[in-house]
Amino acid sequence: MSGVLVLGGNRATGLEIVKALRAREIQTSALVRPTADLSALQAMGVTTIVGQAIDLQSVKQAVGNGSFRALICAVGGSLMGGRAHYEPTKNMVDAAVAANIRRVVMISSIGVGDSHDALPAFVHWILGRAMKQKERAEAYLKASGLDYTIIRPGNLTVGPATANARLVVDPTVSGKISRSDVGRLTAAALDDPAALRKTYAAIA
Repeated sequence: MSGVLVLGGNRATGLEIVKALRAREIQTSALVRPTADLSALQAMGVTTIVGQAIDLQSVKQAVGNGSFRALICAVGGSLMGGRAHYEPTKNMVDAAVAANIRRVVMISSIGVGDSHDALPAFVHWILGRAMKQKERAEAYLKASGLDYTIIRPGNLTVGPATANARLVVDPTVSGKISRSDVGRLTAAALDDPAALRKTYAAIA
């Protein structure tokens, strides 16, 4: 098994993760919605699999489409929360277990779980539902027994990758980070033995 499947890999942070994986010459596939713009992925030689990350059978079929050594969930959702903040990660975990894939990565957010106090109260008032769904997703992943890494970016920005971005285990930190940096850090953590069963904040 050599490939990596990214759920939500056609836009935003997911696309930056795909770019970073391809920069490392890692064989990459992306699960994308039927209406997704595939031009950027196709230009990078990424295999696209049409499906819905919130549908378990769709994710299992996508996993069955290739020979994957790792799965990454970078699916976002509306700021008001909902299925897109929990079910894609749950489905990734269930599909990984069914296919005997050990390595999984979830993109979460600073402010979730034990990093709650890293964000001010008004942010939780706005994003509270989404944060709770992400916390459920993190808990489900941690209980799975898989070799997980959870990456919690700070306030996401648009811009090139920098030399200052880093992953830290301190749950009290907060800050900004570009999506490009999140992509680079995620790709680096994928094959780092020290990142197994770790939860990181990603800041620059």
